[in-house]
Amino acid sequence: MLEVPMADKPRVRMLTIYLYIPNIIGYLRVLMNCLAFALCFSHKGLFVILYFTSFVCDALDGWFARKFNQVSTLGAVLDMVTDRISTACLLVILSQIYRPGLIFLSLLALDIASHWLQMYSTFLSGKASHKDVRDSTNWLFKLYYRNRMFMAYCCVSCEVLYIILFLLARRQNEDIIDVLMTSGKQSLPLCFILVLVLFGWAIKQTVNVIQMKTAADVCVLYDINMKQKP
Repeated sequence: MLEVPMADKPRVRMLTIYLYIPNIIGYLRVLMNCLAFALCFSHKGLFVILYFTSFVCDALDGWFARKFNQVSTLGAVLDMVTDRISTACLLVILSQIYRPGLIFLSLLALDIASHWLQMYSTFLSGKASHKDVRDSTNWLFKLYYRNRMFMAYCCVSCEVLYIILFLLARRQNEDIIDVLMTSGKQSLPLCFILVLVLFGWAIKQTVNVIQMKTAADVCVLYDINMKQKP
């Protein structure tokens, strides 16, 4: 049996982490999203299949990570970056289709800012995960991160709402309120789905605001503590 030289062992360990099953799923998600957005205007149906499959794989990689004890920092970062970029790209597209487009750009900014601040505040606090919110005093924030089903409902609601809006668009510069009202009146099942996902979407945006404020407070308290040290 050949023994791996000591100098090569760190490289072998690095390669092992790169090839974790959850990380491979993460690479596939990136490829699916790239292909989805390349085809989004020419093949809407295929775009939805690829985009939503990538979104579903977000839950699968976490399951595999826990099942095979393959949790890694690379996987966590890849997971969040893929989520944020894919949602951001879809929001940019919607901002070009609907008016006022500033709504979607504001949602994009809130999503990026709240998650970036949360990650940075996690680093300052010395926590292992940005989902560790046990010291938070906000009940909705704690419920969101500590109840997987509730979080899944809110996240799925956001993505389904954005996909529905993308599918409903027939031309550029459509008024988003008119499209939602007209579509809801034309189909009772669609109206029910819209109400359901709009509720989850609203909760997700509220959590993003709470998350941003909570994370900003952690950064400020960190500065105060640093200045008080001799």
